[in-house]
Amino acid sequence: MTTVLIADDQPMQRFGFRMLLESQDDMSVVGEAGNGVEALSLVQRHQPDVALMDIRMPLLDGIEATRRIIKAGARTRILIVTTFDLDQYAYDGLRAGASGFLIKDALPEELLAGIRAVAGGDAVVAPSLTRRLLDAYVQHLPTVPGGPATLDARLASLTEREREILTVIGQGWSNTEIAERLHLAESTVKTHVTRILAKTGSRDRVQAVILAYDTHLVTPA
Repeated sequence: MTTVLIADDQPMQRFGFRMLLESQDDMSVVGEAGNGVEALSLVQRHQPDVALMDIRMPLLDGIEATRRIIKAGARTRILIVTTFDLDQYAYDGLRAGASGFLIKDALPEELLAGIRAVAGGDAVVAPSLTRRLLDAYVQHLPTVPGGPATLDARLASLTEREREILTVIGQGWSNTEIAERLHLAESTVKTHVTRILAKTGSRDRVQAVILAYDTHLVTPA
């Protein structure tokens, strides 16, 4: 059973999410928060597997709430669910430690799949969603000053192959695509991805994408 916290300042939005989630045999809603402060309190109390986090909320916005939840070491993974007109906050939310990002007009099955992916902690955001996010928000990625990627300490322990795979993860390639294009077994790719996350201290695949941009392995087109 995947436990979920819903954090959104709109009661009707929370009601809709709850109705959808409670229709699933493998999901349970453990609480609802109308602002970021309530979200922090409920995460601490219930330790849900996933928190659906809106961005614009009173008292404490979803980005700062996400940052504090991650900093506190909570086991909860954050899935940001926001609206199209808030796209400028997408990258900030992911940098704060969110494990995924969806738009509120996503189809119900897309939201459910996103929750399951985040809860599973494997491919936390499906590569297809990662690619869509990059396509939509690449122009908002800030330019990080510094030297070339080879000088970044976070990449120092990676092998040449691991650095190559991190680069294509940043470009949105799925494990299947990496295996086919680099002529590797998919199980080998999964092992490389696991090692990359561990060596770089990346929480999940989305954080690895951000790392690839921060270290200039991948640059906005």
